[in-house]
Amino acid sequence: MKTIEVKKTKELGVGSLSFALCLIGILFTFRFGNKFCIGDSILNNIGMTAWTNGETGIHYTMIYSAIFFIPSFIIGHIHPDNRGAKAGGIISGFLSVLIILLLITTIISFL
Repeated sequence: MKTIEVKKTKELGVGSLSFALCLIGILFTFRFGNKFCIGDSILNNIGMTAWTNGETGIHYTMIYSAIFFIPSFIIGHIHPDNRGAKAGGIISGFLSVLIILLLITTIISFL
């Protein structure tokens, strides 16, 4: 008897927002090459500073990126069967831990 293999593909759904939020968080937080950080320009345009001491100190956009990374992590783990959800959850979880560790080491260095 001939067996038929069915390949299940993941569909777009709520979990797909995880990957999108993760990408937005990366664009908001990181500087790519010598170009400016998108999060810095957004904060400057609304009248807020991006750093604690001008261009040094704690980078506030790292803290604000939690607005994107934490929901991305949660959505990725609630809806892992949607396309991009697992990758978004893993990447945002890793970046959240990395940012927390950087903030802790920065705070300790000021003491």
